[in-house]
Amino acid sequence: ETSCKTKSGEWEAIKTTRAEELVALSETIKVLNSDDALDLFKKTLPGSSASFMQVQVTVASQKARALALIHAAAKMHKRPELDLIALALQGKAPGFGKVITMIDEMIVNLKTEQSGDESKKLYCDAQFVEYEDKQKVEEQSIADSAKAIEQMEGAIVTLAAEIKALNEGITALDKSVVEATEQRKEQNEEFKALMQADSTAKEILGWAK
Repeated sequence: ETSCKTKSGEWEAIKTTRAEELVALSETIKVLNSDDALDLFKKTLPGSSASFMQVQVTVASQKARALALIHAAAKMHKRPELDLIALALQGKAPGFGKVITMIDEMIVNLKTEQSGDESKKLYCDAQFVEYEDKQKVEEQSIADSAKAIEQMEGAIVTLAAEIKALNEGITALDKSVVEATEQRKEQNEEFKALMQADSTAKEILGWAK
């Protein structure tokens, strides 16, 4: 995931850099394959009327133009292959066949790298989609959990209120039982006193007879 994030951030820069390198190499190929270069090689064939000095000047001109393009690309993009091509251009080997072969090989390598990066980008894009889907599921799960916790907290508050009301009811009931017990005791004492008084009255009445 981290690698994909890094690759995604660098993708545009890598794509731009490779495109610039391909343009520079293509331009170099054009210079070395230009009509001037072809005319030069024709003039170097046996029987050519071109002077040795003229050939040397034309070769130097072609190399200078090609080197300028390669050096500009090498300055912007630090690739060892560009330095090797520059060294080959500065060599004394006749013709540009070796240099053109090196450039062609580098173009093939750049296109291979591009294809590989595009495959990696497709993979990373798929990973990002999968990650976003997982993130949405996790966010929904968190939201559901938060809602469940909120509901649970509400239920706890309600339960606490019910327990408080129940305790208050029990306290009131205990008080009522105590009061009723005291009242029954008082009534029992009053009844006993009344019965005692009645018994005494009956004894007095019996004596009176």
